[in-house]
Amino acid sequence: MSRYLITGIAGFIGSTLAHTLVEQGHEVRGIDNLSTGNLDNLSGLGNRIDFRQVDLQDVAGMQSACEGMEFILHQAALASVPRSVKDPLSSHQSNLNGTLTLLIAARDAGVRRIVYAASSSAYGDQPTQPKHEEMPPLPLSPYAVQKLACEYYLQAFYRSYGLEAVCLRYFNIYGPRQAADSPYSGVIAKFTTSMMAGETPTIFGDGMTSRDFTYIDNAVSANLLACQAPSSVATGRVFNIGTGESHTLNEVYAAIASVLGFSGKPIYGFPRAGDIRHSLADISRATKELDYQPMVHFRNGLQKTVAWYVSEKEKKEAAAL
Repeated sequence: MSRYLITGIAGFIGSTLAHTLVEQGHEVRGIDNLSTGNLDNLSGLGNRIDFRQVDLQDVAGMQSACEGMEFILHQAALASVPRSVKDPLSSHQSNLNGTLTLLIAARDAGVRRIVYAASSSAYGDQPTQPKHEEMPPLPLSPYAVQKLACEYYLQAFYRSYGLEAVCLRYFNIYGPRQAADSPYSGVIAKFTTSMMAGETPTIFGDGMTSRDFTYIDNAVSANLLACQAPSSVATGRVFNIGTGESHTLNEVYAAIASVLGFSGKPIYGFPRAGDIRHSLADISRATKELDYQPMVHFRNGLQKTVAWYVSEKEKKEAAAL
């Protein structure tokens, strides 16, 4: 049994990690300021986790949270390109200042290793596909800059203080528990819930924008592999976490509509500021060094995700009767 601290534990990815680790018999502590997280995501865990409502920038709170922990899975962030374009200062304070506060607390507490939820947005809109870790970063948005700067901070803390750090560059994670009621929600969550409500979703741009959509189970697997990988292989390094396949927004729309039996044609809007055109992961480094393999591919993951949203809607409707 190991001791894990999960930041952003009430969020989509953090809560899924929590459920998995508890099921495996590990000791789990989690922090979340609940600005975007939802305690419903932790339903069923009860006193099986040590949950603390605290912000990353709370120095004393971070010191206390890190005490006795072996691993930190750092998922907490204001995770949105559009949000960072609209309000770069708030994103900076949460993503960069919060991460630095956490790193100092982890160093002082003697944490063994921190695994960081980095972002594929670091690559920007470079034409080369797939994206590989040796490419020079070219961030386009404040969010991308913040996530990249945190990578450098983690690497610096390893070189300066010996705090082991692994950076996982996520490529568009989706799946159950992803919030759909925010303008910054993932496109699969928004498309699915809109169609379920009989509403036609809007596609920003011409629909040919493509992403490496990665089911949540793949991200969970990558985090746990990154915790256990030999230090000589993983520490201080960056790894792409995706599937090695990309799909356009038009494909995503059509696939979800097919599962739900939705016949409406998409509405097209103006492209969003800071969005990149295409994103596809080269996962060969993670495969070789972390033994990472995608567990669930796009079509299967999409069906699982849509089924979860349908089930949740049915539960709410039944409870309202």
